[in-house]
Formats: sequence, C-alpha cells, structure tokens
Amino acid sequence: MRKVILYAAVIAVIGFGILQFKPKAPLYHSQSYVFGTLVDISIYGETDERARAVTNLILQDFQHLHHRFHAWKTDTSGHASELGQLNEAFAKGTSPIEVQADLANIIRDATALSVKSNGLFNPAIGHLVSAWGFQRDEFSAVQINQEAINNLVQAAPRMTDIVLNKSNVYSKNSSVKLDLGGYAKGYALDLALQRLRQEKIKHALVNIGGNIIALGQHGQKPWRVGIQHPRAPTAIATLDLADGWAIGTSGDYQRYFFKEKQRYCHIIDPRTGYPVQHTQSVTVLIPPQSAHQIQAGVLSDVATKPIFIASPENKNQMAKKFGIEYLMVIDEKSNILISKKLAKNLHWQQPDVQFSTFE
Repeated sequence: MRKVILYAAVIAVIGFGILQFKPKAPLYHSQSYVFGTLVDISIYGETDERARAVTNLILQDFQHLHHRFHAWKTDTSGHASELGQLNEAFAKGTSPIEVQADLANIIRDATALSVKSNGLFNPAIGHLVSAWGFQRDEFSAVQINQEAINNLVQAAPRMTDIVLNKSNVYSKNSSVKLDLGGYAKGYALDLALQRLRQEKIKHALVNIGGNIIALGQHGQKPWRVGIQHPRAPTAIATLDLADGWAIGTSGDYQRYFFKEKQRYCHIIDPRTGYPVQHTQSVTVLIPPQSAHQIQAGVLSDVATKPIFIASPENKNQMAKKFGIEYLMVIDEKSNILISKKLAKNLHWQQPDVQFSTFE
C-alpha cells in the first residue's frame, strides 16, 4: 500500500510539474507609426506567422485610410488626398463632387455627432487648425494672427454647411475645410476590430495613440491598459478593458507648443478660435454598440473632444449627451474629476491620488 501511495504521489508531483511548466500561449506584439502617432497591435493565442499576417492586413488598412484622408499632405505624385480634393472643391464653391461611400458615411456620421455636441466637435474648422500650426508633422510656436483667427471664427464653418446627396457632396460655406484628426483614429479602431473578426482572431488589443479597443482577452485575464498621466511619462491609472470595449483620451500633452510660457494645444474651441487651456485631459470608456449605431471606436475618439472643450461646469452634461457613463477629467490645475462608474474600475498607480466624483 505504501508503494502505491508513493507511486501516486510521484505521479501527482510529475503532473504538477507539467502544469507548472506548460508553455504559455503566444503573444505577438507589433509597433508602427501611422496617422502621425504610434500604433500598437497585440494578438494573443496565434502563431507568430498567423498574427504577423493579420497585423500586416490591419496596417495596410490603416495606411490606406491615412493616405486617403490626410488633411494637408499630397501623395508621392504631388496630388492631394481624397479629402484634400474635397476641401479644394469646397474652397472653390464648385458643383457637387462624388466621394466614395465610406467617406460619405463618415461625413454623415461626423455631422450627426457635431450636431449632438452643439458644434463643439467640428471637423469643418481645418483652416483654424492650420492657422495654429497643427497641420504639420512637428509643432513649434507660431505667430498668433488675431485678425485671421477672428475672420475664421466669423466665417463659422460647420458640418451642417456640407450638403450630402447620396455620394455627391458640396458645401454652402467656402470656409469649410475638413480635418478628420478627431475622428479617424476611432474609425480605424472599428475597422481593425472588424478585420480581426473577419480573420477569426479571438484575442487582440489595438492601440492608436491612446485610443484602444479590445477583442477577447489576454489569456485568463482581461486586457489591462493604462491611462496616460498628462504631466508625467507614466500611467496615472490602469483598468481592465473587456471584449469589444474602447477607451479614448484627448490631452494637451502630445500636440502642443509653448509661447511666452503659455501652452497651446491642438484642441481648438470653434467658438473662440483658440486652443482650450482649462483642461489637461479627458478620458472616456465606451461599451460595445449595437450594429446600426456609431461604433465604440469612433465614440471613444470623438466624444472626448467636445467634453474637453466644454466649460468645467458643463463637461458632465456634455458627456451625458453622448451617453458617456465612464468619464475622467483632469483640469488645468491637475484636479481629477471622475464618474462613479469609472472610479470603481480604476487601479491608481499611486496610493495617495486625490479625486472628486461627478454628481
């Protein structure tokens, strides 16, 4: 009997050892530079060869979008992008031009979102973005032209100035210049999720410059992501991102310049023509959306902009317009205001973090 027990114990030890040293499922990770920002793609549970092939498909999709919807760069032959050609037509006040179906849908959805935001999300202010020097790859201080800024504000370009008849488009206002910088990253996230599902990938995480969407999970745990500290090169907090959820942050810490000790960021208030200075960052967490709604990726990118621009007392009301229940705002003095639902999901990186909650 002792021999049997001893033998069984040996088998148990061997079995435990096998479980302990079982090879981990593979995690493939890739970094690239698209949309003027860093793109991270992680795929779990696939061979490197398979993960690399799918990652390349996603990056090809991203590059295609980047070249088509670039607001100011020309292609290798010197021709304007598809979006650039549309903006040229708006400026000339010519007759309607035809655009591809996906761009027509983007204009339609962006207009609806702009109306919902009371015009604070406004991709039609490309001329203002350019006047502040943010249609460049590198950002340095510009000469602030008060008269030019006032004229652009008075011209009042709005998304509702764009007339869309199926795939034919024209603008009633020649000052409209589309810049999809506040929309394209989220749109790309939704396309990436669609591509991953088409390719039968079960688990992946896509990060485009801080806008992130999750598919499945990382092994036995959800994907864990960090929220950038707006004044430090580290995360202020982390959270678990469930399947189909997206998170987006808009901040004043990536695209900005200093002039006379004042920070000017790329998020411009269409009402004043000036960059917003009362907010450091806004983060939203978005659950999966139904098939016929605007998807989580786009919402994670778009919703942060009007919340960022809205006055401090109106930020929560603006979030509610977009159905946002998970929200964090860091103001110009580094005060943190957070929704109760998001507060329950955060893992602060410092134990002494002080914050208030929205009512």
